Amino acid sequence: MRCTYTYPTGYQIKKVFWTKNPVKGVDPPDLSNDTEYSQRLQYLGDKQQNCTVRLSHVTLKDEHMYCFRFITDKAGGKWTGAAGVTLNVTDLQVESPERVTEGDSVNLRCKSSCALTDRATFIWYRNSQPLTERRDRNNELLLQSVRREDSGRYSCAVDGHTHISPAVQLNVM
Repeated sequence: MRCTYTYPTGYQIKKVFWTKNPVKGVDPPDLSNDTEYSQRLQYLGDKQQNCTVRLSHVTLKDEHMYCFRFITDKAGGKWTGAAGVTLNVTDLQVESPERVTEGDSVNLRCKSSCALTDRATFIWYRNSQPLTERRDRNNELLLQSVRREDSGRYSCAVDGHTHISPAVQLNVM
C-alpha cells in the first residue's frame, strides 16, 4: 500500500504506523505490534513523507480498510489518513461441469479476479494431490477422453503462491 503525507510545520514526528478499520475517537493500534501482522508487515517508507507498506501472505481475513497514522510531539498532534486504502482479496476458483460422460473431453478453468501476469504458471490438483504433469502457463486443464478414474475433487493454484483454490467435484458417469 503506497501513500505520501505532509505533516504540519513546527511539529516533530514521534511515531508513524499503519492501522486497520479506524474508529472515530479511539486511538487505533499499530499493526506492526499485532501478532497477526508483525511478521507479514514491512514498512518501506522513509518516515518523513513516504508511508508505503508491504503486506505479504495475504488471505481473505486481511480484507479491511487500512489507514496510515502519525503522532507528533505536540499535544493533540495525532492524525489518521481519512481516505485509507481498502484491500479487497480475491480467491481462485475452478470452473467445471458437475457431471460428464465417460469418453467426453472436459475443460477445467482456474479463474481469478486478480490481474495475473502473462508468466503466471498454474498447478492443478486432484484429491489434494498435484498433477505433476500439469504445470502450465494456461489457466485451463484439458482432460481428453475422461474415464471414471478421473472423477474427483479438482483445485488449482498459481505457482509461487501458497493459496490453493477450493476444490470442485467432477463426476464421470
